[in-house]
Amino acid sequence: MRPIVLIPARMASTRLPGKPLADIHGAPMIVHVWRRAREADVGPVVVAADDPAIVAAVEEAGGRAILTQADHASGSDRIAEALARLDPERRHDTIVNVQGDLPTIAPQAVRAAAALGQADIVTLATPIRRAEERDDPNVVKAIGTPIGERRLRALYFTRATAPWGEGELLHHIGLYAYRREALETFVRLPRSTLEKRERLEQLRALEAGMRIDIALVDVAPLGVDTPQDLERARERLAP
Repeated sequence: MRPIVLIPARMASTRLPGKPLADIHGAPMIVHVWRRAREADVGPVVVAADDPAIVAAVEEAGGRAILTQADHASGSDRIAEALARLDPERRHDTIVNVQGDLPTIAPQAVRAAAALGQADIVTLATPIRRAEERDDPNVVKAIGTPIGERRLRALYFTRATAPWGEGELLHHIGLYAYRREALETFVRLPRSTLEKRERLEQLRALEAGMRIDIALVDVAPLGVDTPQDLERARERLAP
């Protein structure tokens, strides 16, 4: 496999405007994400941004960034544009999509997603340990059947508390690795029925018959969506 890591980043955020450039101990948040992705050492890392200020911040830190259209509906669409422009020769066949608001993502989590195996798409999950998260619709649950050590084949993703009965629940982590052909197919598909109902983009792939595997990791990274999340990120990343 010949992976490339792409980090979509956009300035618009209802709850935290200018989120990619939010300062965390002297560096913009997007730079922290770029550093974690580089530490994974799975392939070249490029930020796909919607604003020149993000590109400038990444380049100032020594990284590579590309300016994409501002009106993409999702991060998947943004990285698809970036990939087509960065790699017209199709040298990279595995695309790892690391969200630009995960400054605490562990490099080993990026590596776990990059191991596609037989799947079209690989994503991540970790066992839910806090009781209040079991019923929280903002904590997406991953449901799958075991196919190997710390690996499941995804059956469904939901905001509901599922599956029913005794046993652990899995917190889905929105980091994805795609076969190149799978990403190109995915972004051409119309939004699906369950995707619109649950507001979960990955259901479009399942409804289209694509195979998603889930790699289990030990800890969920902190996603930064609010000023409170930003403060928690600063605490976790304190030198």
